[in-house]
Amino acid sequence: MRILGLDPSLSSTGWGIIEVNGSRLQYIADGFIPTLPKQPIEERLNCIFRTLCEVIETYRPEEASIEKTFLNTNPETSLKLSMARGVVILAAGYNQLPLSEYDATKIKKALVGVGRAEKTQVETMVKVLLPGCKPKNNDSSDALAIAITHSHYRQTYKMLC
Repeated sequence: MRILGLDPSLSSTGWGIIEVNGSRLQYIADGFIPTLPKQPIEERLNCIFRTLCEVIETYRPEEASIEKTFLNTNPETSLKLSMARGVVILAAGYNQLPLSEYDATKIKKALVGVGRAEKTQVETMVKVLLPGCKPKNNDSSDALAIAITHSHYRQTYKMLC
């Protein structure tokens, strides 16, 4: 089972793919999609959409996961994040990938054991759980953390059913 983790942002959308075989996790790939602030918004969103569709076509994940949105104190920042998030969700839907959402605290707790863990702690655990993985940046590390979280909760859910 291949899982795509997604960390949307207008400036740098992170993505990460893992493979799950029973309780074993394997790193497949990660990356990020940078956009230029000077570009028109529609070009930036189109870049995110097209690149994610290419990632999905290349790696063929079977499920996707994303972090739930939090409200930022700056309304303009929240709006831009929401637009990028919408495009990321659209890319999953367009490619018929089931999408699950997780709170940031749930992701941190799944990896570190504490819901208020620091980004460096999360990245360290990503590297521990995915030997040989060297995330491209914080965004791709977060995306891998989201994929790992989905693998954990997905298995728990399957055992309950």
